[in-house]
Amino acid sequence: MRKCLYILIIVFSLMGCQDVIEVDLDTEPPRLTVDALIRIDTSESITKARIKVGLSSSFFEANQAVQVNQMIIQNLDYVPSGPLDQNFIILNETQLGIYEGSRNTAFFTSGELNLTIDYNGEFFLAKTRFAPSVPFNNIIQGDATLFSGDETELIVSFTDNVNRDDFYIFDFDFNEYLVSEDKFYQGQEFEFSYFYDNLKVGQTVTISILGADESFYKYMDQLIVQSGNSQGPFQVPVATVRGNLINVTGIDNTAVVDNVQSSNNFALGYFAVVQEFKQQIMIE
Repeated sequence: MRKCLYILIIVFSLMGCQDVIEVDLDTEPPRLTVDALIRIDTSESITKARIKVGLSSSFFEANQAVQVNQMIIQNLDYVPSGPLDQNFIILNETQLGIYEGSRNTAFFTSGELNLTIDYNGEFFLAKTRFAPSVPFNNIIQGDATLFSGDETELIVSFTDNVNRDDFYIFDFDFNEYLVSEDKFYQGQEFEFSYFYDNLKVGQTVTISILGADESFYKYMDQLIVQSGNSQGPFQVPVATVRGNLINVTGIDNTAVVDNVQSSNNFALGYFAVVQEFKQQIMIE
């Protein structure tokens, strides 16, 4: 009986010593967020550009979708094919925070592309060029495991282009991404394994290989590290990862967009136009 009394005293003592622990997270005023990754299937004659905009929020809250005054993609190097063809495309709002527009694929695959966004009288600009990729050689299911023994292995292979320095973004579905560069396998076939935790027999997985330039590769690498692949790299992380969208309000010469007078005034997100090859596999 005395032992039981001691145990009860210890339990109530622990219950009475609960403290509220406050966690300080880095916060900053809301910023415009832009998800402007445009994936190009070069076998298609028409490409639909789809860009999502919002306002950043605190770490524990979802971003808020917003409307912008205007959104334009311009290609100054593009040569129009006729009087009705133009070197720009105006993206129209299809739902709150979603802007879309379609053009011939050639418009996106050559020349410098400029994305301009007018939001509440402030102008944001990002520049990019089409980033090519390579197709998969094969994707097969393996039988290796890692720690728990319940993982599903997919073995991915592709052959790098020998004539250029390539950077790749792999989209493994379910907001899971991986980056790679061809520094150690340039011009060669490369094979690696990727492991999933919770796939089921009969489930279909879609895997994409995206081209990237070095800047976009580094940006995605930072986002993947900070997100931990738990919610996807396009969620706003605890620490701000700067993309290529600069606030150019009041800048006279947009050919030089270093924004040195207001270096902290920028939007979150990235504008990239990349070639995509994708393949599906059913889990056995």
